[in-house]
Amino acid sequence: MQLVFATNNHNKIKEVQSMLPKGISILSLEDIGCFEDIPETQPTIEGNAIQKANYVTSKYGYDCFADDTGLEVGSLDGAPGVYSARYAGPQRDANDNMNKLLEALQNKSNRSAQFKTVVALHLKGALTLFTGICPGEITTEKQGEKGFGYDPIFKAQGYDQTFAEITLEEKNTIGHRGKAVKQLVDFLKNR
Repeated sequence: MQLVFATNNHNKIKEVQSMLPKGISILSLEDIGCFEDIPETQPTIEGNAIQKANYVTSKYGYDCFADDTGLEVGSLDGAPGVYSARYAGPQRDANDNMNKLLEALQNKSNRSAQFKTVVALHLKGALTLFTGICPGEITTEKQGEKGFGYDPIFKAQGYDQTFAEITLEEKNTIGHRGKAVKQLVDFLKNR
């Protein structure tokens, strides 16, 4: 089975492909000739995932799944949330985003946060959603070289290391995307 993963983020593709059973391969947007920016104009994480999956299926005709992820910080009323990738501006720079978040939390004692991923799957005309949540906290400084996005400043609940310090296997087991993708994989296996 081939599915389009509506992303060109090679880190995400690698992370997700490593979790899929043999027999399911992922095509990127580049692989299907989709080079335009897919709109992400919905006010929710769920809405953006659905919008991206709908776009690829309707325009290119492929079975597809798309994800959207947000980092929701308790003391910031859930921000940056749906705007996580462009929190510090349209350049979507991870360091700028982390610096802005660390600055916003400078005088806050509550540093609790959660990563939330929603995967929207379009398969044979049906839409199914899968949600993964990873509770944790924001550190006071960046730690680690692995991962991407906010990984250097996020510690999962019960862990002393950030996502940027643990292995990809550990992150897939406890992380938000891993949880959502595991639901997707279980769903695909049972079809």
